[in-house]
Amino acid sequence: MEISPVAAELMSIKDSCGTEYLWQGDPSYWARRAFNIFPYVGRLTDGCYNYAGARYKMRIHGFLPETEMSVESATEDSVCYFMRDNGTTLKSYPFPFELRISYALAGCRIDVSFDVRNTGGESMYFGAGGHPGFRTPIEDQLAFGDYCLEFAENCSPVLVGMSDTCYVNGLDTDYPLLNGTTIPLRHDLFDNDAIILRNVFRKVTLRSGKGTKSVTVSFPDMPFVGFWHWPKKDAPYICVEPWTSLPSRDGVVEDIATQPDLISLEPGGCYINKWSIEVHP
Repeated sequence: MEISPVAAELMSIKDSCGTEYLWQGDPSYWARRAFNIFPYVGRLTDGCYNYAGARYKMRIHGFLPETEMSVESATEDSVCYFMRDNGTTLKSYPFPFELRISYALAGCRIDVSFDVRNTGGESMYFGAGGHPGFRTPIEDQLAFGDYCLEFAENCSPVLVGMSDTCYVNGLDTDYPLLNGTTIPLRHDLFDNDAIILRNVFRKVTLRSGKGTKSVTVSFPDMPFVGFWHWPKKDAPYICVEPWTSLPSRDGVVEDIATQPDLISLEPGGCYINKWSIEVHP
């Protein structure tokens, strides 16, 4: 694997045959590859939120996607990236913190760890997640429509209701799966932006019955998963995005101390969340 220090973003995942699994960032579709999300998942209504009587502005998915982290430690098969609050982050997020994002290779699996520490004197509130994009098709002789997303066990997902402007609207519905496990891929699934699900089995594989190579994302402690590619395009990738929380409610400038699903971390507290990406050559 190759990693950029900006957002500790994965830039390449290759198997021993040289097959690339990660989307390579063609800007005609989507220039990013696999950035990490902190301290807010998705969009904020009017691009802002309230806390302790003040209003703060923050971009989609928080400041981390544009922030360079430093390497705190590294071995032959692992690396830990680090950042802490600074003058820039405190303008949009008024909490002292330390953030570590670690990667470790274990055979064909990449273990990812988020480690958040509250170094301030008040509870802090945040969301976190991943945004990895995978080449679809993985194998050049196949097509996007040859692939599916397959959960490891039967489940009954709920589709999180989203407005046309990509905010939570409360109109959740059932999201039936083929054979109780499978979403066959079509480009028009994403014409209205991401499919965001809850109540899923937290292990999903991008695979094709016509090929041999696949990739599995496991997210045991993330209650939501988003599937996305750029809307209304024949984009040759799919993002599998495990999330701890949801975007703002439609028409509501959230108070992050009371917004549903956000993580609350007490002073001196440590929050760790681990997930993984495994390729199947």
